Amino acid sequence: MNGRAKILVADDMADNVDIVRARLESRGYDVIIAENGQEALDKVRSELPDLVLLDVMMPKLDGIEVVKQLKADPTLPFIPILLLTARSDPKEIAAGLDSGADDYLTKPVDHMGLLARVRAMLRIKELHHQVRDQAEHLARQASELAAWNSTLEQRVAVQVGELERIGRLKRFLAPQIADIVLSGGDDGLLHSHRREVVVLFCDLRGFTAFAESAEPEEVMAALGEYHGVLGPLVRQYEGTLDHFSGDGIMVLFNDPVPSPDAPAQAVRLADAIRCKIGDLAETWRGRGHALGFGIGISQGYATLGQIGFEDRTDYTAIGTVTNVAARLCADARSGEILMTRKVAAAVGGVVDVEEIGPVVLKGLARPVDICRMGALKSR
Repeated sequence: MNGRAKILVADDMADNVDIVRARLESRGYDVIIAENGQEALDKVRSELPDLVLLDVMMPKLDGIEVVKQLKADPTLPFIPILLLTARSDPKEIAAGLDSGADDYLTKPVDHMGLLARVRAMLRIKELHHQVRDQAEHLARQASELAAWNSTLEQRVAVQVGELERIGRLKRFLAPQIADIVLSGGDDGLLHSHRREVVVLFCDLRGFTAFAESAEPEEVMAALGEYHGVLGPLVRQYEGTLDHFSGDGIMVLFNDPVPSPDAPAQAVRLADAIRCKIGDLAETWRGRGHALGFGIGISQGYATLGQIGFEDRTDYTAIGTVTNVAARLCADARSGEILMTRKVAAAVGGVVDVEEIGPVVLKGLARPVDICRMGALKSR
């Protein structure tokens, strides 16, 4: 409680008021006087005292009615009320307390008892205000916590969405390319568009016969080893993995992120596959499996973008360039890498190439000039 406590004394007997006022003021309290019940009501509402000493028997409104009205007023703060009554009948005292009074004293008022009751009532008021302040503080904290929870939920939703977006991208993008897309926040790169790309197809030779004769567990183990080799290589050479399809894979270069050196990236990946799968083929032969590989590389324009439905989407390229790469891969002998003349012209400084000439590929109306890829040139 800040400053001097303010006490309202309501009594229609002037002698009683003078005695109580003298005792209270001698202890440093400020005293306000009301001579009847209505005046007591008005002064409580206007002065907001810290304590009310209220006589029960007063004109206009008796003390019991004053207590009821004060306690029923929601606009008033908690103000303790001490009834002063000449009636010592327990029923009268009970009626006063039941009306809402906080304590009582019988007249004639004992000096020490009065001051003790006043101190007790003022302590109760102080404690009540502390509880109220703590409750308000807790309410503010609860409101702030609710606001933080709401903010946290929004942030989590955003982060979950971002993680889902990252997951979708990294299903078909090399991590370094996915990072570029994510840092730019541009999903537009994945929308349908047309671009010149380099396409690499790779699949295993002898896989059909192997799958027919081997146990399913052996087939799955071989595919796991095969994909375990190809996946890291595609990431290393910054290719866009279009899809795995059994023993076949399709890799794009120059999309969705442009690459000025796409043909060179493709042939370097092809050479790395040749080395790694060659080593793996030796392991397979040791198990009695005659497996090899073939690769086809082409360059040309395609329409690219996401296909699928809400729960499953893929990123792919549609166009003759993909068909040519697939046919070259199918026609390649075990260990052979075939490419179109366009790709060969772009990588002449990177690898040795051997011209084969025009070849009619299955499903294509016109012959395609193709070349065979040799070894990488030393730098």
